[in-house]
Amino acid sequence: MSLTFAPGTQDAVPLHLVETATFDSWRAEQPEPVRRWLDTLGFKGALGTAAVVPDAEGKPKLAVAGFGDAAARARGRFPLAAAAAKLPEGTFRLVSDLPAGDLETETLGWLLTGYSFDRYRSQGASKARLVCPDGVDATRIEAIARAEALTRDLINTPAADMGPEALEAAARDLAIECGASIKVTTGADLLTQNFPMIHAVGRAAEQAPRLIDMRWGDAGPQVTLVGKGVCFDTGGLNLKPGASMGLMKKDMGGAATVLGLARMIMALTLPVRLRVLIPAVENSVSGNAFRPGDILTSRKGLTVEINNTDAEGRLVLADALALADEETPDLIVSMATLTGAARVAVGADLAPYYTDDVRIVTALETAASEQADPVWRMPFWTPYESKIEPGIADLDNAPAGGFAGSITAALFLRRFVDNPSYTHFDIYGWNPTAAPARSKGGVGMGARALFAALPDILDLP
Repeated sequence: MSLTFAPGTQDAVPLHLVETATFDSWRAEQPEPVRRWLDTLGFKGALGTAAVVPDAEGKPKLAVAGFGDAAARARGRFPLAAAAAKLPEGTFRLVSDLPAGDLETETLGWLLTGYSFDRYRSQGASKARLVCPDGVDATRIEAIARAEALTRDLINTPAADMGPEALEAAARDLAIECGASIKVTTGADLLTQNFPMIHAVGRAAEQAPRLIDMRWGDAGPQVTLVGKGVCFDTGGLNLKPGASMGLMKKDMGGAATVLGLARMIMALTLPVRLRVLIPAVENSVSGNAFRPGDILTSRKGLTVEINNTDAEGRLVLADALALADEETPDLIVSMATLTGAARVAVGADLAPYYTDDVRIVTALETAASEQADPVWRMPFWTPYESKIEPGIADLDNAPAGGFAGSITAALFLRRFVDNPSYTHFDIYGWNPTAAPARSKGGVGMGARALFAALPDILDLP
């Protein structure tokens, strides 16, 4: 797959980006053979359409990509990518008056049409390549595209090849690539190092549970990213039905997303001190699996009654968040495929997030709009705190009733963090239907928006 811009060349075919409202005036300026060719094809500038006009020798003379209208573009993302996927193999040079910010987003979308998950079988992907337009930072856009590809590859890989050991190996590869340090606490050492809930959730699996701890940078504000790394979730003794288990290879989507975000930060040398914490486990069934009714004592000292072993993600995150909070970093962010309730609330396309810091909200939502990486703020609704307090222990991992499941999970996590900057994303990590620049399968959610927002959140130069 190609996730880079084509080298500049005189042979690149000019690609005109044309809206439906301006198509007639643009068409009127073209030579008659071009007009007749487009009329024959019925091209009108509709969103996602594309046409190549040949010269007298049958070679591509120019191409046209339909940009539709504002209403059509509002119904999706990456309209240029929708057209790019319809173009034949070749190198194209964009002719457009898009504003600089939109141009960066659209060119990123183009690069992402080149993504395919081909570890097990060759897959189709767009082979049309784009010369980087003037004013676009090619290094930045290519780094973001590669980071997104890393996230997708990790999520798309089946659990047999992406267990805790393989997830650790992926983190180590990234650390080597970017000059980061890494420490991993594994198996029984989790108990001696006081990560009891990570150990409890993962102890039934053949591959030992572990906590991955990666650091990079020695100056600037400290950013700590915590990603849920449940490499497969059977539900434990509260076994999931088969239909619900089918996509559980993606239950490490939070870990994959923070690794992608970390790659952006490190590759583009953001002036921060970065820490990435990933509790990597498999929630399996065996004789020593943790049980409904057990009461676990967390790293922070809070006790947790287990009312459902399928609510395990918040348990492993809790120990990792407690560790993150001990350093009082400038920003703590957790990302997790945590609850089905979040999907019921906002569907597969939006990344819901929780924070009490209005400064983060302002920066994040502005960036999300600009980066075509939509997010939606959900409330840390304090009146629901009583729902996660069972009485027999400090906390309940699976409150009865089923209402506000995403909110109560977020409130549970907040109990382990005193830092007022704490921000939590309850993501899906999966694109159920292929869309422009977003193939069916694993996908990053919220990472690009957060990366773009970090300079404002942290007052970076």
